[in-house]
Amino acid sequence: MEFTASTPIYLQVVEEIKRMLISGELQPGDKLWSARDMAVLYQINPNTAARVYKELEMQNLCYTKRGLGTYLTEEEGIANRLKKEKAEQLLADTIATFLGMGYTREELEALFRQAISKL
Repeated sequence: MEFTASTPIYLQVVEEIKRMLISGELQPGDKLWSARDMAVLYQINPNTAARVYKELEMQNLCYTKRGLGTYLTEEEGIANRLKKEKAEQLLADTIATFLGMGYTREELEALFRQAISKL
């Protein structure tokens, strides 16, 4: 994984785990790597790996079973929820960019309709 300087590494790893959940590479209830194994896998500091798990827990995406490890949430429909949240964020960012360029809402709607019709 290539990290960018604009976003903290732990958040980039969190986003990668979300992507893996959305794509089906990880399934709800799957056991995640130990912090040490994650550090080796992503070539990050073990403290950063621990911060990844802390962030995932705060977002209710994983939980820890003392002595057994860390597991992804078993929430039904988690992948669909994450997919929808990601799509909404991407759209919001894109719309904000276009509005910042001076496009009106009507012009944006026309652009989106045109782009969708080309798919």
